[in-house]
Amino acid sequence: MASLQGEALDILAFGEPLMEFAETERQGEALYLPGFGGDTSNAAIAAARMGARVGYFTAVGSDAFGQGFLDLWDRENVDRSSVKVMPGARTGVYVISYGPQGHQFSYYRAGSAASLVTPADLPLDVIASAKILHVSGISQAISTTAADACFAAIRHAKAAGATVSYDTNLRLSLWPLDRARAVIHGAVALSDIARPGLDDAQQLTGLDRAEDICDFYLGLGCRIVALTLGKEGAMVAIPGERQVIPSKKVDAVDASGAGDAFGGAFLAEWLRSRNPFAAAEFANAAAALSTRGKGAVAPLPRRADVEAFLRA
Repeated sequence: MASLQGEALDILAFGEPLMEFAETERQGEALYLPGFGGDTSNAAIAAARMGARVGYFTAVGSDAFGQGFLDLWDRENVDRSSVKVMPGARTGVYVISYGPQGHQFSYYRAGSAASLVTPADLPLDVIASAKILHVSGISQAISTTAADACFAAIRHAKAAGATVSYDTNLRLSLWPLDRARAVIHGAVALSDIARPGLDDAQQLTGLDRAEDICDFYLGLGCRIVALTLGKEGAMVAIPGERQVIPSKKVDAVDASGAGDAFGGAFLAEWLRSRNPFAAAEFANAAAALSTRGKGAVAPLPRRADVEAFLRA
């Protein structure tokens, strides 16, 4: 079991892991290769590959997919000692298909073990000792009990003096927009770092311009906004200052995990430098490198890869 006993965590992520099946082609026939996904799990692994001390909290099913995640986190040096294994429950699944419009996702996650988590399941001592708690809109969208657990985790982390990072990650297949807005805005208002993507933020805020979106999230009360802009890079805003951090160019194959790569790398680098603009430059490079392969986890770069890419 991966455990960082005796070491306070830099980052504790909380959310839903999902078994991944990504479409590929062999001898003219479509095949679906197994892999691992879930936004906060991806971000946790991305941060661990950057050298951060990372833990994960969730529930997985007592199935082969759940065991696969436990083994994955062990390999990636992500502390999973707080993860609950629920007998009789199942681990969620999603499928990536590729077509003329890019990648498409199909989800099979209703009733997943992660969605059964309640506030009573939270590892309060681990949350209180971590430097950063990282959650997302998906962490809250999967069920009302999971949404309540996220709010409870955020409040506990704040009371302990931890930094809270929130990725808005909107999935309208999981909840209606008005409910998503109310919950996500409420969570961001309690957070320190907001990590929206432009498309999602436009729907959530009703605003078009990146500058206005950053101002909106700062107005809710967070200290840092790291707004990803796709191929245009990222806009980072703090009270009184805003910068666009250009993207790094690569020959992209699959951008499905790029936002999570950015988020994990951003948190790991921000902990080192406490400079959100430098952290975004580093995270842009990590996100670009993550698009050079298919799947969410396999292409995630390591710190040495990102540093070499930035020097090139």
